[in-house]
Amino acid sequence: MLRRRVITVLTFVDGVLFRTKLFEPDYRYTLNFVDAWSVDEIVVLDVTRNPQADRAAFHGVVQNFARNCFVPLAAGGGIRDLGHVRRYLDLGADKVVVNTGALERPELITEVARAHGSQCCVVSIDAKRTGEGCYEVCSTFGGTQTGQDPGAWAREAVDRGAGEIMITAIEHDGALSGYDLELCRRVADAVPVPVLICGGAGNWKHFLSGFEDGGADAVCTTNIYHFTETSIQSAKAFLAKNGVPVRVSQ
Repeated sequence: MLRRRVITVLTFVDGVLFRTKLFEPDYRYTLNFVDAWSVDEIVVLDVTRNPQADRAAFHGVVQNFARNCFVPLAAGGGIRDLGHVRRYLDLGADKVVVNTGALERPELITEVARAHGSQCCVVSIDAKRTGEGCYEVCSTFGGTQTGQDPGAWAREAVDRGAGEIMITAIEHDGALSGYDLELCRRVADAVPVPVLICGGAGNWKHFLSGFEDGGADAVCTTNIYHFTETSIQSAKAFLAKNGVPVRVSQ
């Protein structure tokens, strides 16, 4: 039986760790996140808005995580070509996360998959609800409407070589009120690869709903459990007690 994953997503602005709300930096953390914990993977994302910004500080973040964490590491932010991909992999990332760059040039997905394997390519999809039962993919930190349906874009991404899809409901980001389960289910039903649900988790029951009702293969948290090992272990114990096959530390 495949294990379900609990993933921590960390967002950085100019190399500094921030919590986000509605895709805007909301709270700057003053503690250093060190992974020696029970999360199954870590995703680090550079959400610096200035496209001309020097990413050296974030590159240092990726390198530091790669040296000190013992779980798979995915990195993303500003990826537009294979040179950017190779840079993250050279720094120690196991996977890359592509979003706006793939929407601007979908061939990027195929290039990454051919060069490094589908398992290396995570396509991140940010979506807004536009009406009852309707969603639209947005790019550039949720600020640009694309006219694309999330399920259709996810299918195209997988057809082009994506190995995983990470789906985030923009309105749920930082709300701590639960995931958008309808959105996740639509994407999960549309593709044969693992789907990561992100945006909105505020308690352990939200994780359970993400798996059971959203159809996710992995649940992501961006705002909770960052610094407390006990809570991560407890969340996994809760999931295991409710029949979700997760990796629980002994």
